[in-house]
Amino acid sequence: MSRIINSPFAVFVIALIVQWSAAYVGDHLRRKSQHLRQDEQADFDTVLTASLTLLALIIGFSFSMAVNRYDQRKNSEEAEANAIGTAYMRADLLPADDAAKVRELLRTYVNQRISFYLGDAHRMSEPGSDPAKVQAELWSSVVQAATAQPTPVIALAVSGMSDVLSAQGDARAAWLNRIPIAAWSLMGLIAIFSNVLLGYRERSKGTFALLVLPVIASIAFFLIADIDRPRGGVINVVPYNLIATSQSIKTD
Repeated sequence: MSRIINSPFAVFVIALIVQWSAAYVGDHLRRKSQHLRQDEQADFDTVLTASLTLLALIIGFSFSMAVNRYDQRKNSEEAEANAIGTAYMRADLLPADDAAKVRELLRTYVNQRISFYLGDAHRMSEPGSDPAKVQAELWSSVVQAATAQPTPVIALAVSGMSDVLSAQGDARAAWLNRIPIAAWSLMGLIAIFSNVLLGYRERSKGTFALLVLPVIASIAFFLIADIDRPRGGVINVVPYNLIATSQSIKTD
């Protein structure tokens, strides 16, 4: 299930086929059964309306969840860029040798974070591009300077580096925060039953109406899956702030 929701196009195709099939199953059951009486038809229309309304609410709720998570990822990218920029400026508070080392490490680190957001697997797999190793070297550099000169000024540099590491942890948490599979399953089940009811409904002629709801709902599912997907797809988080930070510290 997790592999399917990681591919918005797969979500669209599967949702369309399943819902269209459900609608035709409902239409087939209607043809094989007795026609509903007038009072039964009124009750059936009430149930169908309620089902479609519930489906719309679930889709809207899921879309809101996806947008909130997208905004969270954008905010975490901005926070990372601000933290790295602040730590780079506070490196001036360190001794000259430590400051030069920290600045060089921060240039490497910001490029690693850009590669992470862009999903550049080639650059992330290059030798010396291990983010954990760079983080450890950054922290070790400021800790050594703080140990040698434990002053309030050096403490500002340590605090800035702590913010860099904390921002990376917050960004990772934001990327792992996805719409629960249970919500996807519930939305899928409601869509299937709604299409069965729609297919079972009495109609004068034609079956074009059986295709409308599957297409609309499948597009909504595609949009939700695409926004909820952290990397790739049509809508994704581009690290504009990190790119700007990288350019600014390279020309410093």
